[in-house]
Amino acid sequence: MTNVAILFGSKSDTDKMKGAAQCLKEFGVPYKAFILSAHRVPEKLEETLKSLEEEGCEVIIAGAGLAAHLPGVIASKTLLPVIGVPLNAALEGMDALFSIVQMPKSIPVATVGVNNAYNAGMLAVEILALKYPEIKTKLLDYRKEMKEKFIKENESVDL
Repeated sequence: MTNVAILFGSKSDTDKMKGAAQCLKEFGVPYKAFILSAHRVPEKLEETLKSLEEEGCEVIIAGAGLAAHLPGVIASKTLLPVIGVPLNAALEGMDALFSIVQMPKSIPVATVGVNNAYNAGMLAVEILALKYPEIKTKLLDYRKEMKEKFIKENESVDL
């Protein structure tokens, strides 16, 4: 089973989207990744979304730059939660951020920071932790270790 699908519109975005896969791997969450464009191959996108729903996919992460329509188009075609990752392709990614975050009423897309695919993976983990106790346990352990590490690294500061 694939719990999460990672979609992005161009091969050139591969490195920017690796953080989502890295996070999902850390938590043992099965995922699949696809390069699909809302503009260039809309039929293939719809076919893939239908297939993902039939397979039981539960969350979609979608990265996009420039016009950044991919997350919104996906959200309009599925009831699955969609997490948008605005990618820096122009205007330091602000154009993509505004495009993704300003979805019309009733078709939401959760949005993380520009190029922050890791946080998209983390949000997907948090969503899945509501249903899967083993993921919730891993997430609680992760947070505990993160806090302990932060405290240890910052116990004393030499200026």
